[in-house]
Amino acid sequence: MKKKLVIIGAGMASGRALEHLLSVDPQSWDVTLFNAEPRGNYNRIMLSPVLSGEKTYAEIVTHDDNWYARRNITCRFGESVVRIDRHNKVVHSSKGSAPYDKLLIATGSAPFIIPVAGKDLQGVVTYRDMDDTQAMIDASARSGGKAVVIGGGLLGLEAAAGLRLRGMEVTVIHLMGHLMERQLDPAAGYLLQKDLEARGLRVHCKGATKAILGKDRAEAVLLEDGTVYDADLVCIAVGIRPETRLATDAALDVGRGITVNDQMLTSDPDILAVGECVEHDGQLFGLVAPLYDQARVVANTLTGQEAAFRPVQTATRLKVTGVDLFSAGDFADGPEREDIVFRDPARGVYKRLVIENDRLIGAVMYGDTVDGSWFSGLIRDGTDIAPMRDTLIFGPAYQGETGTDPLAAVAALPSDAEICGCNGICKGAIVTAIEGGDTTLARIRATTTASASCGTCAGLVEQILACTLGDAFQLPAAQPICGCTDLTHEDTRRLIKARILTSMPAVMQELGWKTSCGCHICRPALNFYLLADWPLDYTDDPQSRFVNERNHANIQKDGTYSVVPRMWGGMTNPRELRAIADAADKYAIPAVKVTGGQRIDLLGVRKEDLPNVWADLNAAGLVSGHAYSKGLRTVKTCVGTDFCRFGTQDSTGLGIRLEKRLWGSWTPHKVKLAVSGCPRNCAEATCKDIGIVCVDSGFEIGVGGAAGMDLKEVERLAKVATEAEAIDLTVAFFQLYREHAKYLDRPYKWLAKVGLDWVRAQVVDDPENRAALIERFDLSQSLYQRDPWADRATPKAQAEFAPMADLTQEAAE
Repeated sequence: MKKKLVIIGAGMASGRALEHLLSVDPQSWDVTLFNAEPRGNYNRIMLSPVLSGEKTYAEIVTHDDNWYARRNITCRFGESVVRIDRHNKVVHSSKGSAPYDKLLIATGSAPFIIPVAGKDLQGVVTYRDMDDTQAMIDASARSGGKAVVIGGGLLGLEAAAGLRLRGMEVTVIHLMGHLMERQLDPAAGYLLQKDLEARGLRVHCKGATKAILGKDRAEAVLLEDGTVYDADLVCIAVGIRPETRLATDAALDVGRGITVNDQMLTSDPDILAVGECVEHDGQLFGLVAPLYDQARVVANTLTGQEAAFRPVQTATRLKVTGVDLFSAGDFADGPEREDIVFRDPARGVYKRLVIENDRLIGAVMYGDTVDGSWFSGLIRDGTDIAPMRDTLIFGPAYQGETGTDPLAAVAALPSDAEICGCNGICKGAIVTAIEGGDTTLARIRATTTASASCGTCAGLVEQILACTLGDAFQLPAAQPICGCTDLTHEDTRRLIKARILTSMPAVMQELGWKTSCGCHICRPALNFYLLADWPLDYTDDPQSRFVNERNHANIQKDGTYSVVPRMWGGMTNPRELRAIADAADKYAIPAVKVTGGQRIDLLGVRKEDLPNVWADLNAAGLVSGHAYSKGLRTVKTCVGTDFCRFGTQDSTGLGIRLEKRLWGSWTPHKVKLAVSGCPRNCAEATCKDIGIVCVDSGFEIGVGGAAGMDLKEVERLAKVATEAEAIDLTVAFFQLYREHAKYLDRPYKWLAKVGLDWVRAQVVDDPENRAALIERFDLSQSLYQRDPWADRATPKAQAEFAPMADLTQEAAE
């Protein structure tokens, strides 16, 4: 007979315990899972991206219905447990009961509600689960309006940032002198406040809430000093308390949380507890890493294996877009402690290490957190840092340069040390995957999910690869362009500039090409490099372009073509629409589709009709949308201040001006832009190659986003006050990408290689270099900004496009 396991709570801790238990002993347990929420396990630490609109609920589900069904787990979701009968070993719910042999309590925590007048008004919410998140999303959709978040800790700031991205005016009220005082020292707290205020948040520290004002629903928040902030929504996020009511009623030992021993057993040997509801050795737990450690111990205890929960030092990261913050350990002042502090005000970088008895005991980092995991490892391991004391602040890379083994701390980490905080992946799981044949970062990511979320632990995963594989580990080597040469893209481009090679024969001769004419892989790359580097000396070679660029339309699987006219900033007019409709009728074009880039696509155009279609569209003022090119594709916009009540700037006008400045230019890969008129981000600017978000105080420019095979949010390049500055920075970045990127690398891949700091130094921090980049771009545009449809809509082109070409061969190209 299977033993009956009843679990109260379907959160992340109990979900991980189930994974461990069923992987070790899938046949011995009949599992019944209660959850007060009408859903199963989801990744609660990713609620912030759901609130901000960056993710959907479906994307953060950890265990879906099929997962539970495949494991024959009885799910009783939306059913609250009301009583535990320890004598008869039965759990009673609002809808029935369930007997148990073993019971696991995973009731989590409840938000602390400050005892002020008005706390029960409509429009007052907390921030703990998906229902809370959805309530805030609905409120922002209804009113736009103003929100007040009470609490400047992790949850409060994530809620505030998400509501701001939903278009609300947000004020954060915090009782203490600086934000996140439990994780940050005053200096880092100041930088965080400064950064958040630059993003449009208002922050009021040393603010004590006296009352929430309103009749039927919240209308304002009153502080003890008399300050009043208007509010359509009030979010209380001042802290959490373990949810212990069931355990207290069942007469289990309860302190601040449900008391458990090292095996996660309560005072009843048949009842275990896990997660935020427990208290172990006088300590409570709110971060995911120790909860996952507890889950492993629960599974071992239930299967009769030896296990003991030993809390380890955990690190804190803030999940707010563009804010790089890391905190670990104890950074309070003390008589036997010393600080190492690094400040770079221009870059907004601050690092502080706290040392006691030659041990690193605390670290606070802001603006540059890439070495956070390494420092966290030193804290957890108690490493003697005396040999590297003088260079410690510069991180592991510098230790390697000065002779200290940068892998020593990684090698010394225990197998249960957490490496990937987002997904709770420990070192042991990564080592097991490596020993099983996953010997690259990509394969480790696919197998274990380590580094698959925020990616900040990727360097640490590579260090584990190096430690485990030893001499067999090799970083991926740069590959040659093609079989015609042993040179990489980067080396070829460097030599083209250094040796002033201005023609394709010169490149192939001087650089030792193995073939006389190159091939279909290297010729398009060389054509672009020469065109971008020597616009006055080199003439574009159409035969060295892909078939779509040669024919100025996208070939389809049936051999027909797709024609997309340009619509500046997504705007059109009746004359253009009539021309498109007339062309569709005249040439029997079978499909007309609105694209994701705010344009209209004519699908199924016969090749022989292309010149005539172009000519008819040209007559209405329409030009090529370059939907086929390695160049500027679209500039997506919202209506901004023209029509939208939330618009802060003329996003449509700015988008059109950018598109007219940049169109017709060739780039290493396709480039997509967007301009959103407010942080609601209707134009999806935060996932474009270049995205501008308009705010009351100016324009926030982001670069390096992606929303195709890879999903990536933009990195913040700069914030400027005027439209002219926004255009200049965009053009300069565009030209820098043209001049330095590898052919067929999108901007985000290029940025990963050269680093955003280098790009900022070239584009933002050096006005003279920025002006020179703009000048070189404008020179190129003076030669190449022509409409290819107008050039090709001629009788000669009609003969060239006659139906004689081998479309099968073209498709293969």
